[in-house]
Amino acid sequence: MSKGKKYAIVDIETTGGRASRHRITEIGIVLFDGEQITDKFESLINPECNIPAGITRLTGITNEMVKAAPRFHELARTIVEMTEGAVFVAHNVRFDYEFLREEFKRLGYTFSRRKLCTVRLSRKVFPGLPSYSLGNLIKHFGFVVDARHRALADAVATTELLEKALQQQDTASEVKLLVNMGIKETRLPKNMSIEQIQNIPEETGVYYFHNQQRDVVYVGKSNNIRKRIAQHFADTTSKGAEIRKQVADITYEVTGSELVALLLESQEIKRLLPPINRAQRGRRFSYAINSYYDKNGYRCFNVIRNTAQARKEHDIISEYPSMSSAKGRLNYVRQQLELCSSMTNLFPSRSACFHFHLKQCRGSCAGQESAEAYNERADMAYTYLRTVFDEDFLLIDVGRNNEEKSVVLVRDGKYQGFGFLSEEEAHDINTIERELRTCVAYPDTSRIIQRFMSDKPAVKVVRLG
Repeated sequence: MSKGKKYAIVDIETTGGRASRHRITEIGIVLFDGEQITDKFESLINPECNIPAGITRLTGITNEMVKAAPRFHELARTIVEMTEGAVFVAHNVRFDYEFLREEFKRLGYTFSRRKLCTVRLSRKVFPGLPSYSLGNLIKHFGFVVDARHRALADAVATTELLEKALQQQDTASEVKLLVNMGIKETRLPKNMSIEQIQNIPEETGVYYFHNQQRDVVYVGKSNNIRKRIAQHFADTTSKGAEIRKQVADITYEVTGSELVALLLESQEIKRLLPPINRAQRGRRFSYAINSYYDKNGYRCFNVIRNTAQARKEHDIISEYPSMSSAKGRLNYVRQQLELCSSMTNLFPSRSACFHFHLKQCRGSCAGQESAEAYNERADMAYTYLRTVFDEDFLLIDVGRNNEEKSVVLVRDGKYQGFGFLSEEEAHDINTIERELRTCVAYPDTSRIIQRFMSDKPAVKVVRLG
């Protein structure tokens, strides 16, 4: 690393707290070689959106001040050149770093730097302080700052804090550990370097650990592949030791979409059966709903253990991870179609079932409804239980870059696969089917999709007629 660019201390001011939604209004960069400041840069930035009044009160930056300021793309090259080859330093580094990454992402550029957080460093080097906010640390150490909550002034204060920390005994090892994402180099697998880990993208996707024979020994998913892999190698548990012992190489696939990463991870674990993976290896769930006809010709249902023998002997309709989830699903269908609680084996009875007395069963168990009439609804239940989803639809999510979208197709009640397409192509079912990466629909696949839709209600759903 060239002298003068050992550390790039960065501070930004923004229109709000979320990098995906808000924009940068000012940036300050200080280059520090570990002993002295070698360069500085500051600029207001036109965020191309309104600055809320509350933010103006905090920073003093007004809409009028940024009106004639350069837009981010006009400063992008300067920011890249000043931070290149340096450790990216900030107080609460995740905030500043993620805002810059998001701004560069909008330009189609991947911004990636080694990072050092002075909040975490201060906690280690100056333990026992009541607060580690920049304002309180400035006050505690008596730093002179002209304009708090302005980018360059805060970047200079952070530089003073870093300089003071570096003067303390054993700080160098703490800095190295933090920059190396908590990994001690002695814990890395043989023939693997910190630089290899640093070159892995900080993107959402699936990663693969390979052994010396190139066999996959572990598959994982993360919203930040590099960070998750670093956590594996910093792990001091028996699993971490097993990974370090077996891993000789790492590959990955960026998906952009968390949903696609979840689906791909699940599929790859079942396909490759990596020895270190414990969860998601099973291709079947432990419980199932089966259907049969009783001696009077009524279609009945039951929840049973999903064994190989059971699959040979019974008509298995659907599989579930637990007894309670299977019974819950069956009970929901019973209520919707007014089925007999005895014939669904939810509340077995030798005579009229409990729900018949509540007028929630039409009396098949009491001889008041024929098998033919009852089975019309029971057949509907059979069809409904066979599918997790009762309609065809697309889930459209973020892609691997700004030029594309990820698309997940559900058809005939089952997951069909995923693909990456342009915004226009993502709504053309013929193109989707042609470009689709078809996948096996395992029992847990539908649960992954259901959970994602529940947790991310804003995800775009396109229903297919």
